[in-house]
Amino acid sequence: MLDKKSEAIGLLNEALKELESAKGSVTVAVQKLSRASLLLDEKNIYVWSEIQLGNQKYIFHIKKLLDLISKEFEKKQKPVDITSTVFKTILQELKDNGIDHKFIITSKFVSLKNSDSAGGLVHSIHVLEDQLPYLKKNGNDKTLYLKNVQDHIDYIKKKAHEYCVKLSNKYKYSDTSIGCFDLLKNAVDDKLLDLEPELAQQLMLAFKGISSKNSEEWSQALTSCRRLLEALADKLYPPNDKVINKRTFKANQYINRLWQFMSESIESESNRDLAKMHVDYLGSWLEKNYKMTNKGVHAEVSQLEATRVVFHMYLMLSDILDYLDPSQISSSSKPSLKTATLDDFEVRLNVKRDIAKAIYKVRIEKNGSLTFDDLKGVRGIGTKTLQLAQEQFSE
Repeated sequence: MLDKKSEAIGLLNEALKELESAKGSVTVAVQKLSRASLLLDEKNIYVWSEIQLGNQKYIFHIKKLLDLISKEFEKKQKPVDITSTVFKTILQELKDNGIDHKFIITSKFVSLKNSDSAGGLVHSIHVLEDQLPYLKKNGNDKTLYLKNVQDHIDYIKKKAHEYCVKLSNKYKYSDTSIGCFDLLKNAVDDKLLDLEPELAQQLMLAFKGISSKNSEEWSQALTSCRRLLEALADKLYPPNDKVINKRTFKANQYINRLWQFMSESIESESNRDLAKMHVDYLGSWLEKNYKMTNKGVHAEVSQLEATRVVFHMYLMLSDILDYLDPSQISSSSKPSLKTATLDDFEVRLNVKRDIAKAIYKVRIEKNGSLTFDDLKGVRGIGTKTLQLAQEQFSE
Protein backbone atom coordinates (compact mmCIF):
# COMPACT_ATOMS: atom_id res chain seq x y z
CA MET A 1 0.00 0.00 0.00
CA LEU A 2 2.89 2.36 0.71
CA ASP A 3 4.18 1.94 -2.87
CA LYS A 4 0.71 2.72 -4.21
CA LYS A 5 0.51 5.83 -2.06
CA SER A 6 3.90 7.02 -3.26
CA GLU A 7 2.86 6.53 -6.87
CA ALA A 8 -0.46 8.28 -6.26
CA ILE A 9 1.19 11.26 -4.56
CA GLY A 10 3.54 11.57 -7.54
CA LEU A 11 0.55 11.57 -9.90
CA LEU A 12 -1.24 14.20 -7.82
CA ASN A 13 1.82 16.45 -7.90
CA GLU A 14 2.01 16.08 -11.68
CA ALA A 15 -1.72 16.84 -11.98
CA LEU A 16 -1.35 19.99 -9.88
CA LYS A 17 1.50 21.18 -12.12
CA GLU A 18 -0.77 20.79 -15.15
CA LEU A 19 -3.64 22.62 -13.46
CA GLU A 20 -1.49 25.45 -12.14
CA SER A 21 0.39 26.02 -15.40
CA ALA A 22 -0.97 28.50 -17.96
CA LYS A 23 -0.14 25.98 -20.68
CA GLY A 24 -1.15 22.90 -18.71
CA SER A 25 -3.68 20.34 -19.90
CA VAL A 26 -6.82 19.83 -17.81
CA THR A 27 -7.32 16.51 -19.61
CA VAL A 28 -3.92 15.22 -18.54
CA ALA A 29 -4.54 16.46 -14.98
CA VAL A 30 -7.90 14.66 -14.75
CA GLN A 31 -6.34 11.48 -16.16
CA LYS A 32 -3.67 11.59 -13.46
CA LEU A 33 -6.28 12.39 -10.80
CA SER A 34 -8.30 9.37 -11.94
CA ARG A 35 -5.29 7.05 -11.68
CA ALA A 36 -4.26 8.47 -8.30
CA SER A 37 -7.75 8.17 -6.79
CA LEU A 38 -7.99 4.58 -8.03
CA LEU A 39 -4.66 3.73 -6.37
CA LEU A 40 -5.86 5.35 -3.15
CA ASP A 41 -9.29 3.68 -3.33
CA GLU A 42 -10.98 7.11 -3.32
CA LYS A 43 -14.03 5.83 -5.19
CA ASN A 44 -16.07 9.04 -5.41
CA ILE A 45 -13.25 11.14 -6.84
CA TYR A 46 -12.38 8.33 -9.24
CA VAL A 47 -15.97 8.16 -10.54
CA TRP A 48 -16.14 11.96 -10.88
CA SER A 49 -12.88 11.93 -12.86
CA GLU A 50 -14.05 9.12 -15.13
CA ILE A 51 -17.26 11.01 -15.91
CA GLN A 52 -15.19 14.02 -17.05
CA LEU A 53 -13.08 11.66 -19.18
CA GLY A 54 -16.19 10.24 -20.89
CA ASN A 55 -16.35 6.78 -19.30
CA GLN A 56 -19.64 5.37 -20.63
CA LYS A 57 -19.93 2.97 -17.70
CA TYR A 58 -20.87 5.93 -15.52
CA ILE A 59 -22.22 8.39 -18.09
CA PHE A 60 -25.00 6.00 -19.12
CA HIS A 61 -26.53 6.05 -15.64
CA ILE A 62 -25.86 9.76 -15.03
CA LYS A 63 -27.63 10.60 -18.31
CA LYS A 64 -30.73 8.68 -17.20
CA LEU A 65 -30.81 10.73 -13.99
CA LEU A 66 -30.29 14.05 -15.80
CA ASP A 67 -33.00 13.20 -18.34
CA LEU A 68 -35.42 12.49 -15.49
CA ILE A 69 -34.45 15.74 -13.76
CA SER A 70 -35.17 17.66 -17.00
CA LYS A 71 -38.48 15.88 -17.46
CA GLU A 72 -39.59 16.66 -13.90
CA PHE A 73 -38.53 20.29 -14.24
CA GLU A 74 -40.51 20.72 -17.46
CA LYS A 75 -43.51 19.17 -15.78
CA LYS A 76 -43.44 21.27 -12.57
CA GLN A 77 -41.48 24.34 -13.69
CA LYS A 78 -39.68 24.57 -10.36
CA PRO A 79 -36.47 23.20 -8.82
CA VAL A 80 -36.47 19.41 -8.65
CA ASP A 81 -36.07 17.47 -5.41
CA ILE A 82 -34.19 14.28 -6.33
CA THR A 83 -34.93 12.78 -2.92
CA SER A 84 -38.57 12.36 -3.94
CA THR A 85 -39.94 8.90 -4.71
CA VAL A 86 -39.86 9.61 -8.46
CA PHE A 87 -36.07 9.25 -8.38
CA LYS A 88 -35.93 6.22 -6.06
CA THR A 89 -35.30 3.62 -8.79
CA ILE A 90 -32.67 5.57 -10.71
CA LEU A 91 -30.82 6.55 -7.52
CA GLN A 92 -30.66 2.89 -6.51
CA GLU A 93 -29.33 2.11 -10.00
CA LEU A 94 -26.59 4.69 -9.54
CA LYS A 95 -25.71 3.25 -6.15
CA ASP A 96 -25.57 -0.28 -7.55
CA ASN A 97 -23.07 0.96 -10.13
CA GLY A 98 -20.81 2.67 -7.63
CA ILE A 99 -22.03 6.23 -8.17
CA ASP A 100 -22.66 8.36 -5.08
CA HIS A 101 -25.19 10.91 -6.32
CA LYS A 102 -24.75 13.09 -3.22
CA PHE A 103 -21.07 13.51 -4.10
CA ILE A 104 -21.43 13.84 -7.87
CA ILE A 105 -24.70 15.68 -8.43
CA THR A 106 -24.47 19.41 -7.67
CA SER A 107 -26.45 22.25 -9.25
CA LYS A 108 -23.36 23.32 -11.24
CA PHE A 109 -22.80 19.76 -12.44
CA VAL A 110 -26.43 19.42 -13.57
CA SER A 111 -26.50 22.78 -15.38
CA LEU A 112 -23.29 22.04 -17.32
CA LYS A 113 -23.93 18.36 -18.06
CA ASN A 114 -27.48 19.16 -19.21
CA SER A 115 -26.34 21.97 -21.52
CA ASP A 116 -25.58 21.03 -25.13
CA SER A 117 -23.92 24.40 -25.70
CA ALA A 118 -21.47 23.66 -22.86
CA GLY A 119 -20.71 20.16 -24.11
CA GLY A 120 -23.02 18.31 -21.73
CA LEU A 121 -22.27 14.66 -21.07
CA VAL A 122 -21.55 14.00 -24.74
CA HIS A 123 -18.18 15.72 -24.81
CA SER A 124 -15.34 14.70 -22.52
CA ILE A 125 -12.80 17.17 -21.19
CA HIS A 126 -10.46 16.01 -23.95
CA VAL A 127 -12.98 17.00 -26.67
CA LEU A 128 -13.76 20.30 -24.97
CA GLU A 129 -10.09 21.28 -24.79
CA ASP A 130 -9.61 20.25 -28.42
CA GLN A 131 -12.57 22.41 -29.49
CA LEU A 132 -11.55 25.45 -27.46
CA PRO A 133 -9.06 26.97 -29.99
CA TYR A 134 -11.68 26.80 -32.75
CA LEU A 135 -14.33 28.35 -30.53
CA LYS A 136 -12.00 31.16 -29.47
CA LYS A 137 -11.53 31.97 -33.12
CA ASN A 138 -15.13 31.53 -34.31
CA GLY A 139 -17.30 31.97 -31.18
CA ASN A 140 -19.32 28.77 -31.76
CA ASP A 141 -19.66 25.75 -34.04
CA LYS A 142 -23.48 25.82 -34.21
CA THR A 143 -23.68 23.58 -31.13
CA LEU A 144 -20.91 24.53 -28.74
CA TYR A 145 -20.58 28.11 -27.49
CA LEU A 146 -17.28 29.57 -26.34
CA LYS A 147 -18.48 31.02 -23.02
CA ASN A 148 -20.39 27.90 -22.02
CA VAL A 149 -17.56 25.54 -22.97
CA GLN A 150 -15.08 27.75 -21.14
CA ASP A 151 -17.33 27.64 -18.05
CA HIS A 152 -17.44 23.85 -18.32
CA ILE A 153 -13.65 23.56 -18.59
CA ASP A 154 -13.18 25.99 -15.71
CA TYR A 155 -15.56 23.94 -13.56
CA ILE A 156 -13.64 20.73 -14.27
CA LYS A 157 -10.31 22.46 -13.70
CA LYS A 158 -11.44 23.98 -10.39
CA LYS A 159 -12.92 20.73 -9.04
CA ALA A 160 -9.92 18.69 -10.20
CA HIS A 161 -7.60 21.11 -8.42
CA GLU A 162 -9.75 20.90 -5.28
CA TYR A 163 -9.64 17.09 -5.30
CA CYS A 164 -5.89 16.97 -6.02
CA VAL A 165 -5.16 19.26 -3.09
CA LYS A 166 -7.54 17.32 -0.84
CA LEU A 167 -5.94 13.96 -1.63
CA SER A 168 -2.42 15.35 -1.52
CA ASN A 169 -2.97 16.83 1.94
CA LYS A 170 -4.65 13.65 3.13
CA TYR A 171 -1.94 11.24 2.00
CA LYS A 172 1.26 13.26 1.60
CA TYR A 173 2.46 12.75 5.16
CA SER A 174 0.54 9.60 6.01
CA ASP A 175 3.36 7.30 4.92
CA THR A 176 5.82 9.14 7.15
CA SER A 177 3.46 9.01 10.14
CA ILE A 178 2.65 5.36 9.66
CA GLY A 179 6.29 4.55 9.03
CA CYS A 180 7.44 6.33 12.18
CA PHE A 181 4.89 4.60 14.39
CA ASP A 182 5.63 1.23 12.80
CA LEU A 183 9.29 1.83 13.59
CA LEU A 184 8.44 2.52 17.24
CA LYS A 185 5.91 -0.33 17.48
CA ASN A 186 8.23 -2.91 15.94
CA ALA A 187 11.11 -1.81 18.16
CA VAL A 188 8.99 -2.07 21.31
CA ASP A 189 7.39 -5.38 20.24
CA ASP A 190 10.75 -6.92 19.45
CA LYS A 191 12.43 -5.65 22.63
CA LEU A 192 9.55 -6.85 24.75
CA LEU A 193 9.55 -10.21 22.99
CA ASP A 194 13.24 -10.51 23.82
CA LEU A 195 12.74 -9.65 27.47
CA GLU A 196 9.20 -10.63 28.47
CA PRO A 197 7.17 -12.50 25.81
CA GLU A 198 4.05 -12.67 27.98
CA LEU A 199 3.99 -8.87 28.31
CA ALA A 200 4.59 -8.56 24.57
CA GLN A 201 1.60 -10.78 23.94
CA GLN A 202 -0.65 -8.55 26.07
CA LEU A 203 0.60 -5.44 24.27
CA MET A 204 0.16 -6.91 20.80
CA LEU A 205 -3.34 -8.12 21.67
CA ALA A 206 -4.19 -4.61 22.90
CA PHE A 207 -3.01 -3.17 19.59
CA LYS A 208 -5.05 -5.77 17.74
CA GLY A 209 -8.10 -4.83 19.83
CA ILE A 210 -8.09 -1.14 18.90
CA SER A 211 -8.19 -2.10 15.22
CA SER A 212 -11.47 -3.96 15.72
CA LYS A 213 -14.89 -2.51 14.90
CA ASN A 214 -16.28 -4.07 18.07
CA SER A 215 -16.56 -1.56 20.95
CA GLU A 216 -16.15 -4.32 23.55
CA GLU A 217 -12.74 -5.14 22.10
CA TRP A 218 -11.68 -1.51 22.60
CA SER A 219 -12.48 -1.83 26.28
CA GLN A 220 -10.74 -5.20 26.41
CA ALA A 221 -7.68 -3.55 24.85
CA LEU A 222 -7.58 -1.17 27.81
CA THR A 223 -7.94 -4.10 30.18
CA SER A 224 -4.95 -5.75 28.48
CA CYS A 225 -2.99 -2.52 28.93
CA ARG A 226 -3.89 -2.36 32.61
CA ARG A 227 -2.78 -5.94 33.18
CA LEU A 228 0.43 -5.24 31.31
CA LEU A 229 1.19 -2.21 33.50
CA GLU A 230 0.46 -4.19 36.65
CA ALA A 231 2.74 -7.03 35.53
CA LEU A 232 5.39 -4.51 34.47
CA ALA A 233 5.24 -2.85 37.87
CA ASP A 234 5.60 -6.24 39.55
CA LYS A 235 8.72 -6.94 37.47
CA LEU A 236 10.33 -3.54 37.88
CA TYR A 237 9.29 -2.51 41.39
CA PRO A 238 7.58 -5.27 43.40
CA PRO A 239 5.09 -4.32 46.16
CA ASN A 240 6.71 -3.27 49.43
CA ASP A 241 6.03 -1.37 52.66
CA LYS A 242 8.17 1.66 51.90
CA VAL A 243 6.84 5.21 52.18
CA ILE A 244 8.67 7.74 49.97
CA ASN A 245 7.46 11.33 49.70
CA LYS A 246 4.14 10.18 51.15
CA ARG A 247 3.81 7.58 48.41
CA THR A 248 3.19 3.95 49.27
CA PHE A 249 3.79 0.93 47.06
CA LYS A 250 1.18 -1.70 47.83
CA ALA A 251 0.16 -4.43 45.39
CA ASN A 252 -2.68 -2.39 43.88
CA GLN A 253 -0.59 0.80 43.58
CA TYR A 254 1.10 -0.12 40.32
CA ILE A 255 1.26 3.49 39.08
CA ASN A 256 3.13 4.56 42.22
CA ARG A 257 5.52 1.66 41.81
CA LEU A 258 6.23 2.47 38.17
CA TRP A 259 6.82 6.10 39.13
CA GLN A 260 9.28 5.12 41.81
CA PHE A 261 11.10 2.76 39.50
CA MET A 262 11.56 5.55 36.97
CA SER A 263 12.67 7.97 39.68
CA GLU A 264 15.39 5.59 40.75
CA SER A 265 16.41 4.17 37.37
CA ILE A 266 16.14 6.83 34.65
CA GLU A 267 19.03 9.25 34.99
CA SER A 268 17.89 11.83 32.43
CA GLU A 269 15.41 14.21 34.07
CA SER A 270 13.68 15.04 30.76
CA ASN A 271 13.32 11.35 29.83
CA ARG A 272 12.10 10.55 33.33
CA ASP A 273 9.49 13.34 33.28
CA LEU A 274 8.26 12.28 29.84
CA ALA A 275 7.93 8.67 30.90
CA LYS A 276 6.04 9.70 34.04
CA MET A 277 3.68 11.80 31.95
CA HIS A 278 2.80 8.75 29.85
CA VAL A 279 2.25 6.67 32.99
CA ASP A 280 -0.02 9.35 34.50
CA TYR A 281 -2.11 9.47 31.34
CA LEU A 282 -2.31 5.69 31.17
CA GLY A 283 -3.16 5.36 34.84
CA SER A 284 -6.05 7.83 34.56
CA TRP A 285 -7.67 6.13 31.58
CA LEU A 286 -7.02 2.60 32.72
CA GLU A 287 -8.53 3.21 36.15
CA LYS A 288 -11.57 4.75 34.49
CA ASN A 289 -11.91 1.70 32.23
CA TYR A 290 -11.34 -0.67 35.17
CA LYS A 291 -14.26 0.88 37.07
CA MET A 292 -16.51 0.65 34.00
CA THR A 293 -15.49 -2.95 33.38
CA ASN A 294 -16.43 -3.86 36.95
CA LYS A 295 -19.87 -2.42 36.23
CA GLY A 296 -20.16 -4.44 33.03
CA VAL A 297 -19.92 -1.31 30.86
CA HIS A 298 -17.92 -1.44 27.64
CA ALA A 299 -19.61 0.69 24.99
CA GLU A 300 -18.68 3.98 26.70
CA VAL A 301 -15.05 3.57 25.65
CA SER A 302 -14.50 5.07 22.20
CA GLN A 303 -12.05 3.69 19.68
CA LEU A 304 -10.13 6.97 19.77
CA GLU A 305 -9.76 6.79 23.56
CA ALA A 306 -8.55 3.20 23.40
CA THR A 307 -6.13 4.06 20.60
CA ARG A 308 -4.63 6.92 22.61
CA VAL A 309 -4.04 4.64 25.56
CA VAL A 310 -2.33 1.96 23.47
CA PHE A 311 -0.16 4.56 21.72
CA HIS A 312 0.86 6.07 25.07
CA MET A 313 1.65 2.56 26.24
CA TYR A 314 4.11 2.14 23.37
CA LEU A 315 5.66 5.54 24.07
CA MET A 316 6.03 4.79 27.77
CA LEU A 317 7.52 1.36 27.12
CA SER A 318 10.02 2.81 24.66
CA ASP A 319 11.25 5.03 27.53
CA ILE A 320 11.79 2.27 30.09
CA LEU A 321 12.30 -1.01 28.21
CA ASP A 322 16.05 -0.93 28.70
CA TYR A 323 15.48 -1.52 32.40
CA LEU A 324 13.60 -4.81 32.10
CA ASP A 325 15.47 -7.81 33.50
CA PRO A 326 16.08 -10.49 30.83
CA SER A 327 17.09 -13.06 33.45
CA GLN A 328 13.47 -13.75 34.36
CA ILE A 329 12.64 -15.51 31.07
CA SER A 330 11.48 -19.03 31.70
CA SER A 331 12.11 -22.22 29.76
CA SER A 332 10.76 -25.76 29.51
CA SER A 333 12.12 -29.25 28.71
CA LYS A 334 9.74 -29.99 25.83
CA PRO A 335 7.08 -27.30 25.63
CA SER A 336 3.93 -27.19 23.61
CA LEU A 337 3.81 -24.87 20.62
CA LYS A 338 1.01 -23.06 22.45
CA THR A 339 3.08 -22.32 25.58
CA ALA A 340 6.70 -22.25 24.37
CA THR A 341 8.74 -19.14 25.07
CA LEU A 342 10.57 -17.07 22.51
CA ASP A 343 13.87 -18.58 23.64
CA ASP A 344 12.41 -22.06 23.20
CA PHE A 345 11.72 -21.38 19.54
CA GLU A 346 15.12 -19.82 18.93
CA VAL A 347 17.22 -22.44 20.73
CA ARG A 348 15.28 -25.61 19.97
CA LEU A 349 14.77 -24.80 16.28
CA ASN A 350 18.27 -23.32 15.91
CA VAL A 351 16.86 -20.30 14.04
CA LYS A 352 17.62 -16.60 14.10
CA ARG A 353 15.88 -14.42 16.65
CA ASP A 354 13.80 -12.74 13.93
CA ILE A 355 12.33 -16.08 12.86
CA ALA A 356 11.56 -16.98 16.48
CA LYS A 357 9.78 -13.66 16.86
CA ALA A 358 7.81 -14.26 13.66
CA ILE A 359 6.60 -17.60 15.06
CA TYR A 360 5.63 -15.98 18.34
CA LYS A 361 3.71 -13.24 16.53
CA VAL A 362 1.77 -15.83 14.52
CA ARG A 363 0.69 -17.46 17.79
CA ILE A 364 -0.47 -14.11 19.17
CA GLU A 365 -2.43 -13.39 15.98
CA LYS A 366 -4.11 -16.79 16.37
CA ASN A 367 -5.07 -15.95 19.96
CA GLY A 368 -2.64 -18.43 21.53
CA SER A 369 -3.14 -21.26 19.06
CA LEU A 370 -0.25 -22.61 16.99
CA THR A 371 0.10 -25.80 14.94
CA PHE A 372 2.85 -27.35 12.86
CA ASP A 373 0.87 -26.39 9.76
CA ASP A 374 1.03 -22.75 10.92
CA LEU A 375 4.82 -22.98 11.01
CA LYS A 376 4.87 -23.77 7.29
CA GLY A 377 3.67 -20.25 6.59
CA VAL A 378 6.46 -18.57 8.55
CA ARG A 379 9.17 -17.18 6.34
CA GLY A 380 12.47 -18.95 7.07
CA ILE A 381 10.89 -22.21 8.21
CA GLY A 382 11.87 -24.96 5.75
CA THR A 383 11.34 -28.71 5.68
CA LYS A 384 14.27 -29.48 8.00
CA THR A 385 13.24 -26.87 10.55
CA LEU A 386 9.66 -28.11 10.47
CA GLN A 387 10.87 -31.67 11.08
CA LEU A 388 12.98 -30.42 13.99
CA ALA A 389 9.95 -28.59 15.39
CA GLN A 390 7.96 -31.82 15.40
CA GLU A 391 10.79 -33.45 17.37
CA GLN A 392 11.23 -30.63 19.86
CA PHE A 393 7.65 -29.50 20.49
CA SER A 394 4.20 -30.91 20.98
CA GLU A 395 1.00 -29.32 19.75
